[in-house]
Amino acid sequence: MTLFTPLRLREIEFRNRIGVSPMCQYSAKDGHPGTWHLVHLGSRAVGGAALVMTEASAVQEVGRISPADAGMYLDTHVDAWRPIVEFLRAQGAVPGVQLAHAGRKASTAAPWLAGGGPLSQDQGGWTPVSSTSVPFDVGHPVPRALVHADLEQLVADFQQATRRAVAAGFQFVEIHAAHGYLLHQFYSPLSNDRKDDYGGSFENRIRLLLRVTQAVRETLPQTLPLLVRISATDWKERGWDLQQSIELCRRLKVLGVDLVDVSSGGILPGIRIPTGPGYQGGFAEAIRRQAGVATAAIGMITDPAQAQSIIANGQADMVFLAREMLRDPYWPRRAAAALQAKIKPPLQYERAW
Repeated sequence: MTLFTPLRLREIEFRNRIGVSPMCQYSAKDGHPGTWHLVHLGSRAVGGAALVMTEASAVQEVGRISPADAGMYLDTHVDAWRPIVEFLRAQGAVPGVQLAHAGRKASTAAPWLAGGGPLSQDQGGWTPVSSTSVPFDVGHPVPRALVHADLEQLVADFQQATRRAVAAGFQFVEIHAAHGYLLHQFYSPLSNDRKDDYGGSFENRIRLLLRVTQAVRETLPQTLPLLVRISATDWKERGWDLQQSIELCRRLKVLGVDLVDVSSGGILPGIRIPTGPGYQGGFAEAIRRQAGVATAAIGMITDPAQAQSIIANGQADMVFLAREMLRDPYWPRRAAAALQAKIKPPLQYERAW
């Protein structure tokens, strides 16, 4: 098995094992993507990636990280996404949408505005919601703790966003349950201080993610894959850890999840994470082997030989790249040349390859 061996999930075939991770662009208008998104995502499809995923797209307006985040909470978002999806598919990539809710990390500025800090209501911000009423950090707004009726609405909104994704032509959905956003806020003991049946025990803390997963899986056509992104560890004592992740992923597989996108961290500010090339790959490998589910490895994967080794050694089934893809949209084609493989170029580019 190599980096350029096709991968089949349900009835969708990926031409190789390279995916484009979700990367927030902070360039949408009322949740609607535009020409920037077409060029940003389209160039990565032309570049040879097998899987191209949208940035975190909110299922509720209050679930946006910033006012300029993409969304899937309005019917008009379908028409805005459709031409982008059609272009990605025409270039041989499998397009997918990451459905998300930022929870208490919502209502912040774009990184290049006010340092990405929290927005007041006067600045266009809003009151975020969460598993808790404890703010993410000093200076962040106090979130409103969700009650049971809110959770029922949240599950319904994930379902409706899935319907919209299918209508737009997306060929897979990823549920964003990592990086300290809402679903992670529920399953991590560091951000869940609830006393009801969504807090306390492991079973209670994972309840919301399992409910959302089941609802999305039931709504998504059985021919299309479902992915979930998790944070495998909080990198902090008494927080979420790898063993809990393995057990969670066993449950996710039973519910029909086809691949787990394995990241880490994000639940609290100021935690020191020992980063380095491929530093999260061991988590993907452990989950793949012990939970028996396909995984994607992410995090500081930059070199073709490194990516090839991850796949060839069975550490993960795919590699997802983010910053390296920002630096070089044609990274998959460069990797193919380095590894003596080939990705068919668009007709317009054939004479250069």
